[in-house]
Amino acid sequence: MHMRAMLAALFLAPLGASGATAPSVMLHGHRFTTELAVSDAQREHGLMDRTALAADHSMLFIFPDSQPRAFWMKNTLIPLDILYFGKDRKLVAMQLNAQPCKADPCGIYPSGDKEATYVLEVAAGTSGRIGLRLGDELSIEGETGTAR
Repeated sequence: MHMRAMLAALFLAPLGASGATAPSVMLHGHRFTTELAVSDAQREHGLMDRTALAADHSMLFIFPDSQPRAFWMKNTLIPLDILYFGKDRKLVAMQLNAQPCKADPCGIYPSGDKEATYVLEVAAGTSGRIGLRLGDELSIEGETGTAR
């Protein structure tokens, strides 16, 4: 089974169960309902074309490997905090208040030389509001509320 299919099965399987709850993440003591971006198409589209993102909502990008990452905001209509996590789910880099971009050239928001396996996007200002710091750990939760 390919790594991408395994990741999708691991994180999306609880969604098919009766009464399943949406996936969520815990970060610095705060829970965020999250949408998962595990396929190339999902990661490419991300939060494009959205006009709002609730304060307690996020999108989690899960990659099959760990390497330096860079995101851009083309066709993203809302400002975001882009948070990069290593394979151990520890926060390694942050790009705060990344601004919308409707036309090229759009800025690029990299993780620098830090390798990331997970990238979490939240509404701009969230990181400051919750007191996020490098090294904070991301916990991914399924329907049972147990971390995965």
